[in-house]
Amino acid sequence: MVRLGELEQQVMGVLWQDDKPEMTVRDVAGHFPDHAYTTVMTVLDRLERKGMVRRIRVGRAYRYAPSGTREEYAAALMHEALSSTTDRSAALVHFAESVSPEEAALLRDVLSASDPNRKRDRTR
Repeated sequence: MVRLGELEQQVMGVLWQDDKPEMTVRDVAGHFPDHAYTTVMTVLDRLERKGMVRRIRVGRAYRYAPSGTREEYAAALMHEALSSTTDRSAALVHFAESVSPEEAALLRDVLSASDPNRKRDRTR
């Protein structure tokens, strides 16, 4: 899992929130008036090398699109955090105790739906 610097996170935020499926460097740079166009271009190039964005050639220009969703990235970070501990169970317990009742209910629903025993029961 790749870690993103602050500006990389901000650029990904722009790509994830924008309603355009692909953006040019100029489109993205417009969101960062305090940064030079070349800085934004360098960040997009780094994000492409990290696998976070796809670079698509359109005529003489490139367009950039996220390789995955913000939610997929967050899930990968959570998985990486779990992998960094020697006691995954304790980390999961601490996490479960920190979520809201609504989030806990969602987790229960998802885990219940992915339970192979439950799936077998539905086929009867």
